[in-house]
Amino acid sequence: MPDDAEPLVLPAAVLWDMDGTLIDSEPYWMATETELVEAHGGTWTREDAVQLIGSELTHSARVFQQHGVALSISEILDFLMERMARELGREVPWQPGARDLLRALAEAGVPCALVTMSYRSLAEPVAELAPLGALRVVVAGDDVTRGKPDPEPYLTAAARLGVDPRDCVAIEDSPGGLRSAMAAGAKTIGVPNVVAVDPAPGLSRFPDLLSITLADLAAVHAGEVIDRIGASVAISSSPS
Repeated sequence: MPDDAEPLVLPAAVLWDMDGTLIDSEPYWMATETELVEAHGGTWTREDAVQLIGSELTHSARVFQQHGVALSISEILDFLMERMARELGREVPWQPGARDLLRALAEAGVPCALVTMSYRSLAEPVAELAPLGALRVVVAGDDVTRGKPDPEPYLTAAARLGVDPRDCVAIEDSPGGLRSAMAAGAKTIGVPNVVAVDPAPGLSRFPDLLSITLADLAAVHAGEVIDRIGASVAISSSPS
């Protein structure tokens, strides 16, 4: 029987956040932040760390100063980069399904970009460990003037790939990252990690990367809003 299915119309590119989305590196960040603040006699809680997820690193450095870290912003950034490079050098904790989805996109000819507030010294080694040819562009926190939640990082990634951001799908986990991607015009998927992804107009939500298929990306690119988290909540809360 012939296959009459229409071919998938995939996005022009997929734009990936790194920390918390592509790799499960937030525990590394939290441990590094705690070490930094406590070394200067301060206290750093999980709630403090959660507030910085997805933030521009110079903003984070100022917050650490407010918590008693007696270093300059550049010294704080050097400390963070050195510690994080050491942790990621030991192991890059890919999120379940991340490498498979990257590989499927590469095989389908869909270019991907890494769009992160981590600096290039951290982002490039991660990109190099991705499946061959998957991540063609890296836009890091030290590449842009205005970081997330400003749209500049995602606009920059689309421009470097030579595509219209409105033809792209972005995958994010943090509130600031989601605002950045949506403000750039990308169709956006939220995948929760440390913090919840709240529903928002035009935002698709998936519980994890394992549940995202190429067909899902094509549907989101076409303008469909898919909320697999909302559906799972509705089912679990319905009366038996």
